[in-house]
Amino acid sequence: MTATAAPPTEARKVKQRPGDRIFAGATRAAGYVILVALAGVAIFLTVEGIPAFSAGPDDLAGAANFVAYVWPLLFGTLLAAVLALLIATPLALGVALVISHYAPRRLATPLGYVVDLLAAVPSVVYGLWGLAFLGPKLAPVYAWLADHLGFIPFFAGPASATGRTILTAAIVLAIMVLPIITAITREIFAQTPTLHQEAALALGATRWEMLRLAVFPYARSGIVSAVMLGLGRALGETMAVAMVLSASGVITFNLISTTNPSTIAANIALGFPEATGLRVNALIASGLVLFVITFAVNFAARSIVGRRERRMA
Repeated sequence: MTATAAPPTEARKVKQRPGDRIFAGATRAAGYVILVALAGVAIFLTVEGIPAFSAGPDDLAGAANFVAYVWPLLFGTLLAAVLALLIATPLALGVALVISHYAPRRLATPLGYVVDLLAAVPSVVYGLWGLAFLGPKLAPVYAWLADHLGFIPFFAGPASATGRTILTAAIVLAIMVLPIITAITREIFAQTPTLHQEAALALGATRWEMLRLAVFPYARSGIVSAVMLGLGRALGETMAVAMVLSASGVITFNLISTTNPSTIAANIALGFPEATGLRVNALIASGLVLFVITFAVNFAARSIVGRRERRMA
């Protein structure tokens, strides 16, 4: 007798439940809505901003062309955001380390809640605080910097008597982005494998050496993501900067003078109510520049994080 081969068994098709199909469709639709909204914003900014490229000096605040109009605003936006990150990043990393590795649990938990609550404070409150309290308190400090460190271009002076400078605006922005960076880095630090930390300590590493050798390498991509998210918040902040900064639309590295560069977001907020005609298009076109810069920053951050994840894998 010859044995007959059994027919191959067909793979059973996994039957999806109705709830799974509904959830998958809802999440897919949410992703499409985000893409459509992003495309709609980009199209609107592009269509409404194109006429500004042919506008004259009367519609561009005296600038010869749109590039000359938007470049000082872009410079002030990047300067304020970079200063804010230089101030906020070390503080955020320190606070995140205290909460995740140093403070006792009964103190770390409420401290984490307090830091998270900083993100819930409206930006107009930060602006009022910077305008009425922080600026006047920093004015004597600026005067001292101008008298003793005036040979450095950053503190050349003359010092502002009101404290409404680009440095004050950067400090306010640093406090605003602090909870974002702290919250993300704190979670990343807490997710570091315990075995890695215990192995470093077992080999004789101190607490700091354990953090430097085990925690920081694991959390590097998360730290980059947190900083980039903070940069995005700092680039787009409007009301706090508009209220604190006494802007004149120039390009200068002097951080304590009464002559300060403005930012794109603050210029739009202050100029839009009274703008007409091509001036509105100029403001929208400057918003398009800010949109592109923010998108490029987030794209670069995603690229860095993805490269790091592939390397770790």
